Amino acid sequence: MTGTPEGPVPDGIVREFGLLLGATTLLERIAARELERRCGIRHPVFEVLLRLAREGAGGPLTMGFLAGEMILTSGGMTRLVDRMERDGYVRRCAAPDDRRRQLVELTGAGRAKLAEALRVHAETLDRHFAAPLTDVQRRHLVEATAALREHARNELGDLG
Repeated sequence: MTGTPEGPVPDGIVREFGLLLGATTLLERIAARELERRCGIRHPVFEVLLRLAREGAGGPLTMGFLAGEMILTSGGMTRLVDRMERDGYVRRCAAPDDRRRQLVELTGAGRAKLAEALRVHAETLDRHFAAPLTDVQRRHLVEATAALREHARNELGDLG
């Protein structure tokens, strides 16, 4: 244990959490680097393409929904979608029921870029996430991470 003016700090748990965050950060950097190098897109573009394909399978999504999912301000989301629209990956239109709301949907070019990026992302994850672990280690990691995520969601839900 390490001491602070407030009392002892358990070194083990701090170190363990630091390892988790450090591994996550490094893996995110590797994944982002490969998407940019091999597909020419930044990770946030990939995330929007994914959300539009999954959540928007039944139709376009609102800018507000995307901003909330991406944890971006409305201005940040607007700038990102502006670039994606310029690159031909998405199209934007006013919502028929409320012209103040903007809807976003994938274009054919966006679907093609997503398919390319998914292949690259899967290869990257296979090499840097799956390969270093045994099947059992990976299953335990996924189960433990899912439990942590569920706990954190419940905790944040109680706060909101």
